[in-house]
Amino acid sequence: MTIAFPPLPYAQDALAPHISADTLATHHGKHHKAYVDKVNAAIEGTDLADKSLEDIVRHAESAGNKGLFNNAAQSWNHAFYWNSLSPTKTAPQGDLAAAIDRDFGSLDDLKKKLKDTAVNHFASGWAWLVTKDGKLSVTDTHDAGTEATGGAKPLLVIDVWEHAYYIDRKNVRPDYVNAVVDELLNWDFAAENLARDGAWTYPAA
Repeated sequence: MTIAFPPLPYAQDALAPHISADTLATHHGKHHKAYVDKVNAAIEGTDLADKSLEDIVRHAESAGNKGLFNNAAQSWNHAFYWNSLSPTKTAPQGDLAAAIDRDFGSLDDLKKKLKDTAVNHFASGWAWLVTKDGKLSVTDTHDAGTEATGGAKPLLVIDVWEHAYYIDRKNVRPDYVNAVVDELLNWDFAAENLARDGAWTYPAA
């Protein structure tokens, strides 16, 4: 068994002009694929070959296998990130909207927190909207760090590695973050994750 390399959930040019087809061709077609290929090469012929990606991430983390962790966690984070974006503008509704108002005061306050966290994160990493113990919060993780295997349930993520925006925005991360938060976040996906029993899982091969 191998770890899947899932296709984008929309056309490669669907997020333009905010994220270009050129960026997605490189980010998804090269970066994400390379992570998946490295995981599959590492687990071939081992006891991990029939495990889920979540189990591989947990195993690598507990065993201190940094190389496998980096590639497995990055594979998971990227698949979650593609689903966190939508070419159709969405808005929080129902239980998600109520939780945002309860825990942040308003959607605008949440957006500001997401933007501040993503823009001010030093170097490479991820900005997350998560729920834990019935409360929403914004977190960040460094490098390949992930919320996939911790105690929190991820709802959305923003990739702030430079390869997520450099082709389109050069080094101007705030322009990319503003576009993602204001135009592209998939609030329907966040609502599904809030409602689901357990966390989102990486698609099977």
